[in-house]
Amino acid sequence: MRAYQDLNREELLALREELTKEYDAWKEKDLSLNMARGKPADAQLELSKGMMTVLGDVDLIAEDGTDVRNYGVLDGIPEAKRLMGDLMGVKPSQTIIFGNSSLNTMYDTVARAYMFGIMGSAPWSKLDHVKFLCPVPGYDRHFGITAQFGFEMIPIPMNEEGPDMDLVENYVNHDPYVKGIWCVPMYSNPSGIVYSDETVRRFARLNPAARDFRIFWDNAYAIHHLYPGKERKLLNLMEECEKAGNPDIVYQFASTSKISFPGSGIAAISASEANIKDILSRLIWQTIGYDKINQFRHVRFFKDIEGMKKHMELHAQILRPKFEGILDILDRELGDLQIASWTRPAGGYFISFNAMEGCAKKIVSKCREAGVVMTAAGATYPYGVDPADSNIRIAPSFPPLDEILLAAELFATCVKLVAVEKLLEEK
Repeated sequence: MRAYQDLNREELLALREELTKEYDAWKEKDLSLNMARGKPADAQLELSKGMMTVLGDVDLIAEDGTDVRNYGVLDGIPEAKRLMGDLMGVKPSQTIIFGNSSLNTMYDTVARAYMFGIMGSAPWSKLDHVKFLCPVPGYDRHFGITAQFGFEMIPIPMNEEGPDMDLVENYVNHDPYVKGIWCVPMYSNPSGIVYSDETVRRFARLNPAARDFRIFWDNAYAIHHLYPGKERKLLNLMEECEKAGNPDIVYQFASTSKISFPGSGIAAISASEANIKDILSRLIWQTIGYDKINQFRHVRFFKDIEGMKKHMELHAQILRPKFEGILDILDRELGDLQIASWTRPAGGYFISFNAMEGCAKKIVSKCREAGVVMTAAGATYPYGVDPADSNIRIAPSFPPLDEILLAAELFATCVKLVAVEKLLEEK
């Protein structure tokens, strides 16, 4: 098939008629499929089922003698701190174990800065203005946190190396109202980009105008590789910050939400020991301690970081055919038409799709009308507004493979139909 832009009006009209019939046939199938969120599939959850019985009748005593059934141990049991520290590439002393959700941990971290300030700086609530940098396309729930606190969100375009670091440096190094930046550095949500070594080093070498500026380093997909043996590598930001004399500039977040059970995993933050001390000084009044039985259960099940990595190879076996199936369909149906582009991630949970400008909302709407729910167009941008109305996040993980392939075929039909309608409007 020729590129759609090369077709004349008569050819486009004939193609629209053909695609409309194809789309109507999809609607008659009465589909009900959901590709809106990056949830693990049932088969992935089954991989961790043994966690429910791993404790058996063992003594519930941590390696330091703590009875995990009781109060106490605010920052987590030692073996859990070691496990999550190894996941993030930091020392246990730089790690605090929280509840089941890293999103909750990030929200609370922003809330502490808002209410109390960071390491002696003024609370953000007392400032006239607070700005956050938001790499785009990005994670909608990051943007939701900052929107809820009323911060100004500044979009930072992503490229193949990560965020546009010239822009990041210009904002961070010169504007004292810039207090943070959201980052998903490994298999970014939704693009799947892995930040380059130079990007990580430039983050470490930032010279913020605000003493309380922090990089919110959400390493949600640290070991979520689709191709074991061909894993992408991410430079350790914590180590680079220490080398650059900037140890306090970063908060790193991670969880087992897409490793064990999303509803009952464990989350953690890592930071400099000065930051950890500051966080614990507030946390001590928030809780006596998080769920240590769950921490103990995770350590008993995975044993160590190598056990966790082997477990993720099983996840990859389930996820890989879904990603490859969607990409095969996009290549076959759209590859030569010059009406869209998409990423080919080596890990993570999403494919980032860019339609023709002004088409994303119409594509998502047509998919929904035919029975396939997608992430809302614009969700990957602050305030839910994609200026180009182009980006769509595809989440292949949750539905079974056969349903994913059906959804991808319908999606391709919708992309083609909307593109033809746009081109007809322009001719």
